[in-house]
Amino acid sequence: MLTENNFVSAFILLFILLNPFLIIIYVIDIVQEKSLSEFSGILLRACSISAVVFIVFALSGNAIFDRVLQTNFASFQIFGGLIFLIIGIRFVFQGVDTVRNLRGKSEHIAGSIAMPILIGPGSIGASIIIGERLEPLFAVLSIAAALILTYVIMLLLKSLHDYVKPRNEKLIQRYIEIMGRVTALVIGAFSVEMIMQGIKTWMKVLI
Repeated sequence: MLTENNFVSAFILLFILLNPFLIIIYVIDIVQEKSLSEFSGILLRACSISAVVFIVFALSGNAIFDRVLQTNFASFQIFGGLIFLIIGIRFVFQGVDTVRNLRGKSEHIAGSIAMPILIGPGSIGASIIIGERLEPLFAVLSIAAALILTYVIMLLLKSLHDYVKPRNEKLIQRYIEIMGRVTALVIGAFSVEMIMQGIKTWMKVLI
């Protein structure tokens, strides 16, 4: 049954997992190199890709793992956790350069922003939960609202970066360095948690 609280809680759940304030650090090299219009276009494509994936999982639920992919969501959690763990470790030692290397060629930027940062085990799991709690139309609307807010906040952060950088570039670089290390710790901790959750789920299945 749809209630306002269900809709709001579903929206907040996905938005927190997307976390635009964390994502902006992951794409900081793109923020620095691209104009606002270019960044807006790249981000719009990434959010559009993510929206399609989230909606598919919200409407199909766990059936997409059981019937289509012939696998268990726990396996997805473990593999996704390992990917994030690699990113976190490389981020600690290589800084922002590591994400540029992981993303590959510039023409693939939108897809590589969508996966694995926007589209991850956490956000896909949240999409499945949203699909279970809400009617299809409202599930789609809550996903769209979370992605739109993420998109708007990241554009505002990009605009703030472009405004502040010419006036105080050292402050920006210091912020990037500090937040980059914090991001690496968060990604690392989150990845270990995903791996542990996947293992726990598998243990329940085996037992």
